[in-house]
Amino acid sequence: MRLNSSTILSILVMALLGCAVWQAEFFLGDYEIYIAKLIFINAILALSLNLIYGFTGLFSLGHAGFIAVGAYVSALCILPPEQKEMMWILEPMIWPFSELFTPFWASVLAGGVVATIFAFFIAVPVLRLGDDYLGIATLGFAEIIRVLIVNATPITNGSLGIKGIPGHATLLICYGWMLFTLIVLARLVFSNYGNVLRCIRDNEIAASVMGINVFWNKVLSFCIGAFFAGVGGALLGSHLSTIDPKMFNFLLTFNVLMFVVAGGLGSLTGSLLGATVITVLLEWLRAIEEPMDIFGLFEIPGIPGMRMVVFSLVLLSIILFRREGIMGTRELTWKRIGAFLRRHKA
Repeated sequence: MRLNSSTILSILVMALLGCAVWQAEFFLGDYEIYIAKLIFINAILALSLNLIYGFTGLFSLGHAGFIAVGAYVSALCILPPEQKEMMWILEPMIWPFSELFTPFWASVLAGGVVATIFAFFIAVPVLRLGDDYLGIATLGFAEIIRVLIVNATPITNGSLGIKGIPGHATLLICYGWMLFTLIVLARLVFSNYGNVLRCIRDNEIAASVMGINVFWNKVLSFCIGAFFAGVGGALLGSHLSTIDPKMFNFLLTFNVLMFVVAGGLGSLTGSLLGATVITVLLEWLRAIEEPMDIFGLFEIPGIPGMRMVVFSLVLLSIILFRREGIMGTRELTWKRIGAFLRRHKA
């Protein structure tokens, strides 16, 4: 395969970022590493939802359910059998889950595969709906998954959740999975199949007249997005070391949707930028809730909840003045960067 200059530059940048991430664990503090890992995981979740909503036009509100499936499946795969025996106090864990133990990479893939299976059984009856009805139906299925997790105590430990999950999700591993997600989805959406998805998004009737199997292409897109949501959930569980059913409510889906909309529907680089900006902004705004000393002259007391007030105002500003998001439907390419630098130089 012949590589063009843009591909070579992209490979070099990815390799340099990989080296920087590898070295970052030696000179960054624990908090900075925690936030960096969260950015990579949120980017995976944003990319997966953007495939479903931004490129295919499926208004899905069930992403939290697939994230939960990935997190629980991965946790069950990497927890040692001895730890499972001690932790499951309400009811003993049933076989074969009690003896299940795999490497971390296999657990991440297993989380994605099981999430894909759930997505398939949800997609077949639900994707015949459209617009708001689809959103309500997927939201209902996500809540069903959460209730199943609560009640499947011999497998999931019920409402107690799972604690002490091994922290295998290092910064470099999170970066690697984010890169894998980005490359796979980029190859997908910029291929002929990506053109099919955009055609379905823009006009289903026209796509059907052109001979496109609209329903099964929707199902395939939904399942691929669910796979990467499961991968992100597996990394999130290992990153946080503790999961419980209350984490995977509608608010989690809303957060991921916020990354996608803020970055730009139908833009992969927009999803990366949206996840990065919002994750960092939410952490920086914590300072607003702390007491502030102004030049030693007077002190402003901290106001609980002010962080979300300011964050909501920022989101409103984006919706009002940049409703298409940071990138809109555009991508950040080397050609665009070169044109910008030439204009700036001129």
